[in-house]
Amino acid sequence: MMKYSHSKPRLLFLYTELSGYFLACLKELRQIDDFEIYVIHWDINKEAPFSFSFPEHIKFYPKNLIEIGELAKKIESFEPDFVYCSGWLDKDYLKIISRFKKKIPTVIGVDTPWQNRIKQYVACFLSYFTLQKIFTHCWVPGERQEKYALKLGFKKQNIKTGIYAADFEYYNQLGLKYADDKKKMFPRRFIYVGRYTFLKGLPDLWAAFIEWKKETSSNWELWCLGTGNLNPIEFDGIKHFGFVQPSDMEKFIQETGVFILPSHFEPWGVVLHEFAAAGFPLICSDAVGASEAFVRNGKNGFIFKKGNINVIKECFIKIASLKDEELIQMGNTSSELAHTITPHTWAETVVSILTEYKSE
Repeated sequence: MMKYSHSKPRLLFLYTELSGYFLACLKELRQIDDFEIYVIHWDINKEAPFSFSFPEHIKFYPKNLIEIGELAKKIESFEPDFVYCSGWLDKDYLKIISRFKKKIPTVIGVDTPWQNRIKQYVACFLSYFTLQKIFTHCWVPGERQEKYALKLGFKKQNIKTGIYAADFEYYNQLGLKYADDKKKMFPRRFIYVGRYTFLKGLPDLWAAFIEWKKETSSNWELWCLGTGNLNPIEFDGIKHFGFVQPSDMEKFIQETGVFILPSHFEPWGVVLHEFAAAGFPLICSDAVGASEAFVRNGKNGFIFKKGNINVIKECFIKIASLKDEELIQMGNTSSELAHTITPHTWAETVVSILTEYKSE
């Protein structure tokens, strides 16, 4: 049995890129109990320059401002009772966490789905000499990642799901705010939010929309939010808004109607959860991991085979053929599904890991 060395448990999160939804989860964690929380994190990604509102009473330390030789001393000075590491990319984190195994719960986040690849089989073999010697628990988004965690050697009772939780309250409240307006006149606009990269499937999306618009007299538009290494395509009916802060998302929640995510590779996709919480019908590729939690094909949206432009067009046709009442009902179903994972369930998972480890 582990006994806390402090009156209040000290929780340490070793993170890569910060996100608004992660901060919402930390805020909820502080509300559940008066934990001392420390976060070491990478610098902000220039392709996604989020402006964050940092929760009070949580201490944040940018990793790039800590000398590598001082990182271990800094972490040990926290005397943590719980350590979480967001993946295995950062070798500095891994070296330091190995010192805590068998003393406190050490948790690794894994969002990669099992894909039956040679590289993954190698990772599973090496896990017994690496991850298994460092971490007590594995925290994953959903079923696809849980399968990988099992193959990495983690016991089922030490695998937790729901690692990614959207800022549910924020997006749900925005959706509710404009629900009555959409009942009066549903916005004939699809919306995409994400990076402008090939892996996000944007060329497929644009090609499908252009072909569809040329074949129909539909007045639907496609609004795209984001930046990246793909040049925005110019076409009547497609609008580009660049990078938009989550705090500025209200206008787009109000003026668009159906969310689409055409990714070729998307281990999870919190953005799908965000728009589910906002009450949007959803369209996404079968590569989007979050579809297992938030999309019921034909009920609140459609799932298509990644890279298939013709099937994306069919999704546009199906959506455009629906009545406003049917689209509203699809959005309501999305909102119901979004309730299954929230910052509160995320925070409860942290508490459950602490409790279970303490009772061993």
